[in-house]
Amino acid sequence: MQNTPKSLRLQIAILGRTNAGKSTLLNFITKQDVAIVSEIAGTTTDIVEKPMELLPFGPVLFIDSAGFADESILGEKRMDKTIKLFDRADVVLLTIRNDAWSEAEELILSQAKSHNQGVIPIINKDATCDISAEFFDKINEKIGVKPIVINLNNLNERENFLTALKDRLFAVIPEEFIKTPDLLGDFVKQGDVVLMLIPIDIQAPKGRLIMPQVQALRACLDLGAIPIMCKESEFVQTLAMLPKNPDLVICDSQMVDFMVKNTPNEVKCTTFSILFSRLKADMKIMAQGALSLSKLQDGDKILIAESCSHHPTHDDIGRVKIPMLIKKKTGKNLIFEFFAGSDFPQNLKEYKLVIQCGSCMLNRRETLSRVQKSVDAGVPITNYGMVISACQGVFDRVMEIFLSAN
Repeated sequence: MQNTPKSLRLQIAILGRTNAGKSTLLNFITKQDVAIVSEIAGTTTDIVEKPMELLPFGPVLFIDSAGFADESILGEKRMDKTIKLFDRADVVLLTIRNDAWSEAEELILSQAKSHNQGVIPIINKDATCDISAEFFDKINEKIGVKPIVINLNNLNERENFLTALKDRLFAVIPEEFIKTPDLLGDFVKQGDVVLMLIPIDIQAPKGRLIMPQVQALRACLDLGAIPIMCKESEFVQTLAMLPKNPDLVICDSQMVDFMVKNTPNEVKCTTFSILFSRLKADMKIMAQGALSLSKLQDGDKILIAESCSHHPTHDDIGRVKIPMLIKKKTGKNLIFEFFAGSDFPQNLKEYKLVIQCGSCMLNRRETLSRVQKSVDAGVPITNYGMVISACQGVFDRVMEIFLSAN
C-alpha cells in the first residue's frame, strides 16, 4: 500500500483559513504527528502530503496546505502553491474554526465548485464552543453536505469521525475516480499474448521498470492475458520464436518507428504513452493536438510539460529528442519552453502547442485540468507518444486499435 504512487491515490486536500486547524486535522486523521501544529498563524508554509490506507477506498493521499487569508510576508507565495491544489485534488476537506465563515471560506468553496470537486465541511469545534443549529444549517445549505462537527483535541472521537468522513466521501467522490478509462480491457481478453517492447537505456531506472510498463503488465495479468517482455535488440527474434503472432504489441514511444516497421500489418500495436493519453486525459483532444503539427510556423512557441523532475541527459526525450523530431518534421524555426513537476504556466495563449508527457506521475484530475486549460486558451494539446508517432509518420498505425475499440 505504501508503494502505491500518488497518481493512483484518491487525493484529499485539507483547505481552510490560517489557524483553522488543518494540520491538526491531518494529525488527527492519521493519528501521527505528520504536520507541525502551532497557534501562530502561517505555521504551515508548504504542502505536506501523507499517504494512508482508508478502507474501503484503499490508498488515499491527504494533503495539508498553507491557509487562506495569510497576511504574512510570504503569504502570497504560500497561496500560489495552495491554489494549485485545486488542479489535482479529488476532494476538499473545508476546515472551519468554530462558527466562523468569511471571504476565505467563500473563495475555497467557489474554487472547488469551479473545479467540480466534492467538498466536505469539517467544523473544528473548541471544547468550550457550542455550534448553533443555524450555523450548521447554513453550511449544509451552502455546500449541500452535512458538516462534521469535531473537537480535534479529543482523540476518543477519532473513530466516529472517520466513520462520518467515509460516509461523506461516498457522497462526493468524483465519478472519474470510480470510472477511470480501462488501460487494456476493451481490446485485450483472457489468453491473448501481449508483447511489450521495453528499452533498457540510460534513462531507465536501475533495477526497475517505469510506471506505464508496470501498469500495463499488471493489467495483462488481471485480464488473464499473457504478457511477454523483451528489449529492442531481441524484438525480431522474439516475434520469430512465437508459435503465432501476438495479439498486441506495445512499445516505448522512442522506438515506435522500429516497432511498426517490424510488426506484421495484421497485428495491433501502440505505445505506452498513447495508452496513457486515454487513461489520464482526453484521447480525442490529444490526437487532434498531434495533428496540429502541420500548422506550426516559424517563431511559434511550444510548451513541453514533464510531470516528473529529473536531471536531463544529453538525449532527454522531452528536452532534446522531441524538439529535434518536431523541427525535422515541420522544417520550422520553433521556440521550446519546458516546465517540470507541478509547474504549469497560467498564460497558455502565448503557445501554439502544449505537449504533455505520459502523466504517469500525475493523477487523472490534474492531467484533465491541464487539458481543459489548454482548450480554454484555444491551444492544441497532445502528449509525448502521440507527437513522436506523428513525427515518425506512424500515427495512424498506432491509433488503429482505439478506433476498433470504440
